[in-house]
Amino acid sequence: MEKKKHCRVFKLPKLVQLCTALISIFAILPLSQSFNYGEALSKSLLYFESQRSGRLPHNQRLTWRQHSGLTDGLEQGVDLVGGYYDAGDNVKFGLPMAFTVTMLSWGVIEYGDQIAAAGEYYHALEAIKWGTDYFIKAHTHPNVLWAQVGEGDTDHYCWQRPEDMTTSRRAYKIDENHPGSELAGETAAAMAAASMVFRRTNPHYSHLLLHHAQQLFEFGDKFRGKYDSSVGVAKGYYPSQSGYKDELLWAALWLYKATHKVVYLKYAIDMAHSFGGITWAMAEFSWDVKYAGVQIIASMLPMEEKHKEHIKTLLQYRSKAEHYICASLNKNNLTNVHRTPGGLLYVRQWNNMQYVSTAAFLLTIYADHLQTSNQRLNCNGELVTPNEIFSFVRSQVDYILGSNPMAMSYLVGYGPNYPERVHHRGASEESYRESKGFIGCTQGYDKWYGRQDPNPNVLVGALVGGPDSKDRFRDRRSNYRQTEACTYNTAPLVGIFAKLHGLEREGFTANPSLVSSS
Repeated sequence: MEKKKHCRVFKLPKLVQLCTALISIFAILPLSQSFNYGEALSKSLLYFESQRSGRLPHNQRLTWRQHSGLTDGLEQGVDLVGGYYDAGDNVKFGLPMAFTVTMLSWGVIEYGDQIAAAGEYYHALEAIKWGTDYFIKAHTHPNVLWAQVGEGDTDHYCWQRPEDMTTSRRAYKIDENHPGSELAGETAAAMAAASMVFRRTNPHYSHLLLHHAQQLFEFGDKFRGKYDSSVGVAKGYYPSQSGYKDELLWAALWLYKATHKVVYLKYAIDMAHSFGGITWAMAEFSWDVKYAGVQIIASMLPMEEKHKEHIKTLLQYRSKAEHYICASLNKNNLTNVHRTPGGLLYVRQWNNMQYVSTAAFLLTIYADHLQTSNQRLNCNGELVTPNEIFSFVRSQVDYILGSNPMAMSYLVGYGPNYPERVHHRGASEESYRESKGFIGCTQGYDKWYGRQDPNPNVLVGALVGGPDSKDRFRDRRSNYRQTEACTYNTAPLVGIFAKLHGLEREGFTANPSLVSSS
């Protein structure tokens, strides 16, 4: 029998043990791809130039677009030239346009320094102002707001460049007799947020925006009603499923942030229960459903002496905000946001990427708040650090940029492989600059829509609808659920790309795989 050998055990210092353990973890995790977030930021801002309606400025960088919609509002005796087309069609829908501007403004408010460091601050302000200039025009009276130009059904009957439009450009409004509190509230939020952006660089314009925002909030609150009941043509495209109460809370909080007037905070506190702010536990945030955004903003208000009487309600807001964050991180006991096998947040099959970009933005904002206040997120007893949240955000952004089973960048124009047949009228037809020959209503369908060739114009910076629940994607112009892009898809990415670009410059390299993806 062999004599047993006695081996001396050497104990490693705790720091060395920890480093060894971390090396072991990283050794079994796949290395994440490296992406240029600064380039993605630049391209995301360029996208908004492709969606411009009206007379394009001399410094327009996207040269395949030309002037369009130059008679918008003429029939109704009002100047409604300008603004943004929402997606791949030629209608100007007020509600998603306003949400787009709110999210762009929020990104600049939070990450303006990082955007400036990337050399994109001027372009970001231009993108916001193109929207707010239009809102000023559309708000023709304290209690009148023009809600929409064009009509979806007739517009979809044609496949035309915006420069060739022959479809109806009828304009629709909300007023005292035809209320639309969602639209008034969201536009108020957009203008209040934008007023904060321009406060330093253009104080007069900032004051003007704030004046309109306050009037619109008062209008929306005093004359309450669903906007799609007053503007019936919007119902088939941007119906208000959540009603108007979330938009009124949203507008009140943005006005509080912009003015610091307690009356707006008191509104959000007093109406918190009856309007659902502290009762709805959400798993999505979008142009329609604002509750998660409301809850995030309210929960980040400082729990200081001046808010002492409101702390109970603010903590209830925080509880619902953290439900949303934990659901996105897959750390709630019951309700979590579904994910694809490749790890992408998945809410629904039609334009799912809008929910990914908004979730990533809210998580980024909240992680910053936790880090600044030296707090941790508590998900059913499990403490989550800000860096873990940032890592998960990065996993979603990297999926968008190409780290996915299809090896496809869903941000058009970024990387070597991206959608080439985006469902977009202007991008899919020959540029007006190249050929000024008129393209008729159905001629576009006959000649361009069904072509198998890539679009002649690249819709740079557009975030398309994205893959299905199994990470599958078909790059077909007719596959609008996956290949159509919308302004509110890309808008939240501006702030996120700026944040990640800043973290990259600071040397933040957390591995996104460390966050649960089941």
